[in-house]
Amino acid sequence: MASPQDIQSLLRFLAQDAKVPLAQAMGAVKQLTENGIITPADIAKSELGIIKSVFGDDKVTKQVLAAAKRISKKRGPGDASVATPVKKAKPSYGEPLSPAQFEDSLALPGVDLDETELSKAIVYTNRAPLVLAFAVTLLKYTMPEQPLSSRLSLAQAVVSVNSRTKAASLGLETGKSAEEEGWGDGQPVVNVMGREIRVMKRWGYQWDAKEEEGGTQETVKEEPSSTEEPALWGVDLEALKKSNGPVTVNSRHTSTSQLPIFTAQSARAYLLKSFYSPKPTSVNEESNPKKKKNASIVAEKERNLALLLSALELLFTSWSSVLTKDDLDKRAWGWYVRVRPEVESGVAGWGGKGNVKLSDILALRRPKG
Repeated sequence: MASPQDIQSLLRFLAQDAKVPLAQAMGAVKQLTENGIITPADIAKSELGIIKSVFGDDKVTKQVLAAAKRISKKRGPGDASVATPVKKAKPSYGEPLSPAQFEDSLALPGVDLDETELSKAIVYTNRAPLVLAFAVTLLKYTMPEQPLSSRLSLAQAVVSVNSRTKAASLGLETGKSAEEEGWGDGQPVVNVMGREIRVMKRWGYQWDAKEEEGGTQETVKEEPSSTEEPALWGVDLEALKKSNGPVTVNSRHTSTSQLPIFTAQSARAYLLKSFYSPKPTSVNEESNPKKKKNASIVAEKERNLALLLSALELLFTSWSSVLTKDDLDKRAWGWYVRVRPEVESGVAGWGGKGNVKLSDILALRRPKG
């Protein structure tokens, strides 16, 4: 069984050496240790399929394995394993998407079920993606002027800030955060679920413009003359700090490539892969012990995400007509805390999964009458 020290070392390896985002690294630690994988050497010797089942993404899987082999080779000269160079993915040279096409590509699953069916549903997940789902849905009501790409980016920033704060409180992260050191000073700030998020304004991004106008999702034009708020990106301050880039980027005409952001695509992918069905509680519930096919698992996770988002929509809709946007934002974190999965306390609980009953979310709605 992994000790707290083992868990801490493994988390640091994933976040620092393998460059895995902190929130994802914390979720992976639990799964790795449950499979008896505790050290970089254990990862280096593991089968590709096992590591891929933990991280999901091919690129991240290869990234972790390469780092593990590199570290193991340094620490153990006698180790016969040799790090295999990771081949870089070939860039796509297709036509860039228009803003409207880009937003369409980010669509999240949604269903329209009655309360009776939703109240019976349960999803099995860990805390970080649940925060992400809460934040994405909340932003539809507190920042309705923002496109889906911005809401996903801002929501992922909330997850990152919250994960960094929790890790620091448990001693898994030491020293000042990038925010505390002044990285991003001068960038605008928005509040989401009680967290201050540094943002970059996407001047001229017209996601509802007609496709024939010729813009792409990276188009940056002159500042609009109207008072309409521009779309936003959540700025990844920790990545900015690691890259030793400019502490501030104040130009309104700066390309997004000059400032690290939380991408909408990665946030969406995280949501789609994070919500499982509860584990069977008895042998009778699982008559067929054969492993499910990958396509079936993907569809099941998407269905579970749809159910969760539907329950959250009903929750926020019930309060949106009587609460201000600020009050709705203030209450959201408390609602999340009341329904989040139960996990072990301390370091041992990082990445731990548990059941989330959608009936508990529905119970938080504003009373009728």
